[in-house]
Amino acid sequence: MESPGGLRDHYDNPRNLGDLDDADAVAIVHNPVCGDMLRLAVRCEGGTITKARFKGYGCAAAIAAGSVVAEWIEGTSVADAASLTDEDITRVLGPLPPMKVHAIVLARETVSRVVEQLETEDAVT
Repeated sequence: MESPGGLRDHYDNPRNLGDLDDADAVAIVHNPVCGDMLRLAVRCEGGTITKARFKGYGCAAAIAAGSVVAEWIEGTSVADAASLTDEDITRVLGPLPPMKVHAIVLARETVSRVVEQLETEDAVT
């Protein structure tokens, strides 16, 4: 996972921020403890995520993590998106204080839910 920036850059200049009409999959994940929320919408064609857009609410780490994953999964295969780890996100954001690691987990879980939807859709079609 290569992406310039770090937490401050992804928070100040979020990538792929916004909505996506006619998304093939949409996931919303909410952390009830801190109130952070991420929404990730993607379009997929031929097993590749062609567009990804996120919206987020919460701390700077949650917004930055949403930016990282939306940027990273765009142009990747669904299988590669499924392999995203907390460590991949941390490599881009930089190390976070223990009380902010939940933002990385939130972002990864949102990607996982999108992937589940895409895989289920492929199994049906």
